[in-house]
Amino acid sequence: MEILLIGAVLMIFAILLSAWLMTFAKWFPIKGIDGEFLKDYKTLIRAHVDFALMALFCLGFYGTKVPLPVTACWLVVIGGLTNPGVFVVAAFDPDFWSKPIWRVYSALSFVVTTLGFGWIGITLLQYAW
Repeated sequence: MEILLIGAVLMIFAILLSAWLMTFAKWFPIKGIDGEFLKDYKTLIRAHVDFALMALFCLGFYGTKVPLPVTACWLVVIGGLTNPGVFVVAAFDPDFWSKPIWRVYSALSFVVTTLGFGWIGITLLQYAW
């Protein structure tokens, strides 16, 4: 279950990194970053929020102290990093949604996340009953 803590820390670092990038892009424009490097500011905000939510889920699941399947924890962490990663890539590539490789990546990420969250949800329900 410690993977949930490690994953949460990685997501927190991603939150910090995206916060600094957005700050520089908006308040301290550096030629080549805003508009050229960072194509879609709003999509990066989506990634930022998604990383925060996923980190909170990891911390919340860990905090229950309910014995959770390790594989389910790994799936949540992988999904917690790859799902917001969809928005990160899209923020830098305006043609993201039309490229088949990223559609496959998005679908796989969604499946992994769904399996992890579903598995943990069922485990928590079983524990509660």
